[in-house]
Amino acid sequence: MTQFNSASQFSENNFIKSKPEMLNNFYGTTDVFPYWVADMDFSVAKPISNELSRLVERGVYSYEFNESAVFKAISHWFSTRHNVSLSKQHFVQVPGVLSGIALLLRQLTNEGDAVLIHTPAYHQFENLIAKADRKVVKNELVIVDDKYQIDFDIFEAQIQQENVKAMIFCNPHNPTGRVWTQTELEKVVEIAARHQVMIISDEIHSDIIFSGHQFTSLTGFDYDNIVTMIGSPAKTFGMHSISNGYIYTNNDALLADIKKLIGALYLDHGNALTTFATIAAYEKGAEWVDGMLDYLQQTVTWIGEFTAQHIPQLKVFQPEGTYQIWFDFSALGFNDSQLKEVVFQQAKMGLTPGSWFGSQSPQYMRMNIATSRDNIIASFELLKTAIDGFDADQCGSDSCSTNSCCTSSASNGCC
Repeated sequence: MTQFNSASQFSENNFIKSKPEMLNNFYGTTDVFPYWVADMDFSVAKPISNELSRLVERGVYSYEFNESAVFKAISHWFSTRHNVSLSKQHFVQVPGVLSGIALLLRQLTNEGDAVLIHTPAYHQFENLIAKADRKVVKNELVIVDDKYQIDFDIFEAQIQQENVKAMIFCNPHNPTGRVWTQTELEKVVEIAARHQVMIISDEIHSDIIFSGHQFTSLTGFDYDNIVTMIGSPAKTFGMHSISNGYIYTNNDALLADIKKLIGALYLDHGNALTTFATIAAYEKGAEWVDGMLDYLQQTVTWIGEFTAQHIPQLKVFQPEGTYQIWFDFSALGFNDSQLKEVVFQQAKMGLTPGSWFGSQSPQYMRMNIATSRDNIIASFELLKTAIDGFDADQCGSDSCSTNSCCTSSASNGCC
């Protein structure tokens, strides 16, 4: 556990999560622990570091591509870990997940077309759709028995009323942490097929699944109009700034069109460092991933137990997957300004406000837990102290209401 309980030293690096100008813009202070970006503070698996060292130490950077080996490694990983059968001939490599989705929106829909997302949703989905001059349609998830679910009647009605042509479907779901069940996915595909809606399935958190839950990929469904962002060495192995994205579809005609577009733009090959680090990750990183998942599971358990005992009014949506936890602070009774004062200024927790994700209430926030549990314990103890000792009279308008916390475009697609 030592490797996961040692967090990065932000002051020694140029990580976007800890840039002073961004923290000041979002929180009105730099004195917060940055829980707002969905990356890891953990050192990557040794096989990845060893492979990167090998490439750097040889000192030669001639052209070197091996996408076939990358696709083979990913296919084998999904076969052994998720019982998902993938053909290495059906992958397309792109520079990143967001650029891949942006390209797919332009390839698979037309300007003015309606594209649906399930909100609360990762905020860059809305940005990608809007910047492609498509219409954003928001299908609000509903909370049933303390769990976010799709209201399928409203979902289908919106598809019909808005003439939806495509949807970006997040599985597992960011920020709520839902891992959609086989039954739920069958219903999504059934409705999409009935109305010929293209599904762009974002499955980059597919390896971050907690005990009692099972990831199911849409690649296994018998529906031609599915294109998947399959897996992610960024999310699974902590390779956030050195990873590519991978598009996958079983539809040969779609595959040919996508390959033609990506190839015409010369975006279908990566650099040698990313290529061989990715192969090493998928071929030799399983033990590290298992340790990371165990560590995260213990962190989720600790947060649930601590909040139940010491901050029972704080609603914690237990994540089924991803290393994000979604909170509802509304039962604590703070107004929006007071909540910012308590969380950002006093508890020094740089959480992501729910307004980023289309949430109707800024009382919701997301927390990235892929960091040292020592940091998390310290933060929640500060939060308890801040809540217990809060004096509303000390919360002046200057410190509480002027922090323009987090415009969705400011994060530059990193979280």
